[in-house]
Amino acid sequence: MVALADLTQPGPFTRRTPELGTFWGVKLDNRLAAMGGTRLNLEGYTEISGLCTHPDFQGRGLATALTLHIAKVIRSRGDKPFLHAYADNHGAIALYRKLGFDIWSEVNVAVVRRSS
Repeated sequence: MVALADLTQPGPFTRRTPELGTFWGVKLDNRLAAMGGTRLNLEGYTEISGLCTHPDFQGRGLATALTLHIAKVIRSRGDKPFLHAYADNHGAIALYRKLGFDIWSEVNVAVVRRSS
């Protein structure tokens, strides 16, 4: 999971990120082709997070299928799904709009790590 996230850069994702929620993956040719899950939970809302597809498997609808599945799981719990994307990730934003998501707010985010 971390290798796929490192390759595709869906946002902050470390080896412990999967502990923050539930993640699903699609394996093709015995490789993790795509993944996504839930992470941040706010009252009435759950974030779709870490959504990414390996470049070798893009264009097959995997991100669409995962997004729809995760959103359905979130809605079944009574929450509203939300997600975030980097402003320059035009492909992701276009996909999310196609799936019915709208830009709710634009925010500036800083990723802070402890020095070793």
